[in-house]
Amino acid sequence: MRIKKGDIVLVTTGKDAGKKGKVLRVLPGQNKVVVEGINRVKKHQKPSRAIPQGGILRIETPMNASNVMLLCNKCDKPTRIGSKVLDNNEKVRVCKNCGEIID
Repeated sequence: MRIKKGDIVLVTTGKDAGKKGKVLRVLPGQNKVVVEGINRVKKHQKPSRAIPQGGILRIETPMNASNVMLLCNKCDKPTRIGSKVLDNNEKVRVCKNCGEIID
């Protein structure tokens, strides 16, 4: 996957289209990402030792990685991600719009 934990992404489709958020978790086996404040649902929680009062919680759920685009640090636009090999044989991600190295 080309999106990593900690990246800032823009949601392109769905009920939260146009919102920006930070990637909290990446699930490469399922091709999904969890984005902070995006795709929130209500979960009914029974009382337990961790949550003694129980209640209704709002949690972020995984969404398909194809529904988000990485935001470039330099041009601040949603971009596709390319890869480039540097002189020291290190592979890095590159912005397709401006050519800036992302990591």
